Amino acid sequence: MAGVAVSTTINGDAVEYLCQPDETLLEVLRDRLGLTGAKEGCGTGDCGACSVIVDGRLVCSCLVLGAEAEGRKVETIEGMAHGDQLHPLQQKFIEHAALQCGICTPGFLIAAKDLLEKNPSPTEEEIRFGLAGNLCRCTGYDKIVRAVQDAAAVMKGA
Repeated sequence: MAGVAVSTTINGDAVEYLCQPDETLLEVLRDRLGLTGAKEGCGTGDCGACSVIVDGRLVCSCLVLGAEAEGRKVETIEGMAHGDQLHPLQQKFIEHAALQCGICTPGFLIAAKDLLEKNPSPTEEEIRFGLAGNLCRCTGYDKIVRAVQDAAAVMKGA
């Protein structure tokens, strides 16, 4: 099978890669580009562990073909921190112990980032709705919701 040449932007950097027509964006990120933050939890778009933002839209990278990233802007968990400076969401997840095994954490962080960019002052109900596409088997959801609420307050300067 002939490869597909793709030019895209990932976490603000221009990136070019060759992928197979049936290769998912998740496979490209992990296997070709070494960006292993997004995880494969289900492979069917049900768990949110592979969440990334493409052109401002939260997507499951296991359901997007790598070739579809052509000309797009992709944001992954690797782009959240600035050097050693954690994003407020990352910091609050640590402070609230909103993670355990870590499989779901990157997806939750990306989903929460997407939510707070669109709604900087979400209610608890809006947070739960915004994160509904992400599953966690370890922590339950209360600590995650509290971490997002706290991060929202910090990001607003409260």
